[in-house]
Amino acid sequence: MVESKSHKSDKAKSAGPGGQTEAPLSHNRRLDALTADGNHGTEVEKSGNQALLEKAARRLKASGAPKKTLKVPHKDMDAAAEAMRKVGVPGTVENLGGTKKRKVRPS
Repeated sequence: MVESKSHKSDKAKSAGPGGQTEAPLSHNRRLDALTADGNHGTEVEKSGNQALLEKAARRLKASGAPKKTLKVPHKDMDAAAEAMRKVGVPGTVENLGGTKKRKVRPS
């Protein structure tokens, strides 16, 4: 499926200067963005579908980055936080505009 321009720009902004988009993971998967120092991994999921949010959380878990962020539309922040808790990933849920953040600790 073709990636939208806004999704591509969100990934590039999250990777930062010298960072990597589409960073390879095990089992032929890819992480949306990884900073140059490898400390911060980011997944952007715009659909709001619970199954896809959990998949994104699993990719974050596999990234090995100490700081993990799942970027979603503002209306999907609660569902994203629940998906991260269900998968057991500590990190941050952030809206696409970057104005709201919510820390998530696994239960």
